[in-house]
Amino acid sequence: MKTIRWGIIGCGDVCEVKSGPGFQKAKNSALVAVMRRNRELAADFARRHAVPRWYDDAQALIDDPEVDAVYVATPPSSHKEYTLLAAAAGKPVYVEKPMAPTYADCVEMVEACQAAGVPLWVGYYRRRLPKFVKIQELLASGVIGDVRSVNICLRQPVSAQLHRLGQAMDLAQLPWRVNPAIAGGGLFLDLAAHMLDIVDLLVSPIREVAGFATNQGGHYPAEDIVTGSFAFEKGALGTGSWFFTAADRLDWTELEGPLGRIGYVCFDTSPIQLTTADGIQEIPITQPAHVHQPLIQTIVDELNGVGRCPSTGASAARTTWVMDQMLAGWRDRG
Repeated sequence: MKTIRWGIIGCGDVCEVKSGPGFQKAKNSALVAVMRRNRELAADFARRHAVPRWYDDAQALIDDPEVDAVYVATPPSSHKEYTLLAAAAGKPVYVEKPMAPTYADCVEMVEACQAAGVPLWVGYYRRRLPKFVKIQELLASGVIGDVRSVNICLRQPVSAQLHRLGQAMDLAQLPWRVNPAIAGGGLFLDLAAHMLDIVDLLVSPIREVAGFATNQGGHYPAEDIVTGSFAFEKGALGTGSWFFTAADRLDWTELEGPLGRIGYVCFDTSPIQLTTADGIQEIPITQPAHVHQPLIQTIVDELNGVGRCPSTGASAARTTWVMDQMLAGWRDRG
């Protein structure tokens, strides 16, 4: 098997533990170059992680003849730009989620990679985490029957930092995740992306969706509450609520069928809850140290002609399309 040599564009916080070491620890994989616009930070990352080369220019990393594939780990506003550059250079691309701020951007990325003859994958790593692999197995076993109802709920209080900055109207200091110019929206795009993508895998793609969004708290310019309803290709119906100025925290998704239901927390390692006529069973789950690594392994394997990665540009674009529909009214007012 060939060793796939990776270059990272945007070696920021997500690369420290969640993804970066996964490129080094996956079988037949090596991390050979990193890039960040701040040359000192790029050099520091390379030194601490024993990466041979670093750059402060993305095109230079893409053009490096020893880089076989490119991981784009920048904020969403630049995902399309770097994906198109890598595709033009004939290099496979793995891009962070959400894939891009809008579905139109996603389509352009998919088409550019198809035209260049290079694969495009997206960092919805939950598709290979043990928790969701186990849920797939439970569903395939028929323990709850066909999924007929899906309910997603995420609520969390506004952070002290966002409250302080919002009170001061210090928009320039706001984190990029709540700056629509960079993120495409607010925390909904960052967090709901994972929750909607995984039900696309577990249940089936969403074929119809409607939703509402607004800003109730005034802490930042992006939406801070979103609700939606959706219909899946295989017949299930679903609802979702994402509330980012709540009094408390809840992260809970339920998949319900005629024989029972499966409940889970999306964003931590809490046990899966299986409810059937036999009662409630909690199924404990372990999580890898580097959460991207199992998905990275599927990419490396696919590049070596063994297996397929389950998170593609096509599947990720579907998730962005769903979020676009729920934000459409809010964006039209903006």
